[in-house]
Amino acid sequence: MKTAVTDLFGIDVPILAFTHCRDVVAAVTKAGGLGVLGAVAHSPEQLEIDLAWIEQEVGGRPYGIDLIVPAKYAGSDGGGLSMDDIRQLIPAEHKAFVDDILRRYDVPPLPDDEIDQPRRGVGGGSGSAPFSAHQADTQLDIALAHRPVLVVNALGPPPAHMIERVKQEGRMLGALAGKASHAQRHVNAGVDIVIAQGSEAGGHTGEVGTMVLVPEIVDAVAPVPVLAAGGIGRGRQMAAAMALGAQGIWCGSVWLTTHEAETHPVVKQKFLAASSSDTLRSRSLTGKPARQLRTAWTDEWEQPDHPKPLGMPLQSILVAEAQARISRAAHRPGSGAEQLTNYFVGQIVGSMNEAKPAAQVVFDMIDEFIESVQLLSRQLEF
Repeated sequence: MKTAVTDLFGIDVPILAFTHCRDVVAAVTKAGGLGVLGAVAHSPEQLEIDLAWIEQEVGGRPYGIDLIVPAKYAGSDGGGLSMDDIRQLIPAEHKAFVDDILRRYDVPPLPDDEIDQPRRGVGGGSGSAPFSAHQADTQLDIALAHRPVLVVNALGPPPAHMIERVKQEGRMLGALAGKASHAQRHVNAGVDIVIAQGSEAGGHTGEVGTMVLVPEIVDAVAPVPVLAAGGIGRGRQMAAAMALGAQGIWCGSVWLTTHEAETHPVVKQKFLAASSSDTLRSRSLTGKPARQLRTAWTDEWEQPDHPKPLGMPLQSILVAEAQARISRAAHRPGSGAEQLTNYFVGQIVGSMNEAKPAAQVVFDMIDEFIESVQLLSRQLEF
């Protein structure tokens, strides 16, 4: 295949795979696409290890890295808040509510030697607030000491200093957008590629669906190339995205049930059994609307008489240990932890009903894409 995106990155097929798992990054890159490592949960030490491993595995083929720096979060106003300062902002009512959830669902405490361990989404052990510029700056330093061809900011336009550093190093810069106005802001800031992410996507999303959003953004930022994201995990959806003007696709959820994925085994089984109606946008994990699997955890935070989720990053700090306790105990069939455990996933989960190698997902997607394009070509014959 040949598009602006394949030309930009020197890849065979315009499939970019967002994943927190280094094995998926390597598998997709070696299959001809471009794996992008989501780094928000990585400690500096683990990020260094994983990037070195990826580069050894892919043998010079391109890959990318995704950071998360929201435009606004607790402590982003220049107040210089420490983690201890930020924790003081968490209301006692919310702490009591989380404790009550764990009590009612009989989730056991962590062993003593795990209580102070770094948590996913809470700074990765770096001492920084999660989803903060300071955390991302540390990760950016490490990333630019390696060879990712693409650096992406997942929440809002990348900060000016990030743009300057990435450009100085000769790397490409991308950003996700849920509105055409957001995409224009990204391009004006200096972004090289825009990911138009519809509401169907897993993780942090806006409210506009992919079918409407992609052509709006393509028209708004032309000739800057656009990747379509949200509800894309099959070749027919890839063909539709390209017909809407995208130069490639950005997929995340579809890799969560692959053989290589590090998805919690219980969550993976939930994904394989789920329908496309079994997700919702909830602020219960990060403080910003993020599509995830509907479970007892999300139901608890949706009840009108329960506390509402806090903003970012307070919510992720609030629930970090609770999520660690839930994940540790969720393997027990019929347990409260099994009912509570969940993860980010998009509406494509309804098609994720068979575990496959990540490379096979790429090959199946391309085969179905070709079949779809050929079918459309035949329909145009007179």
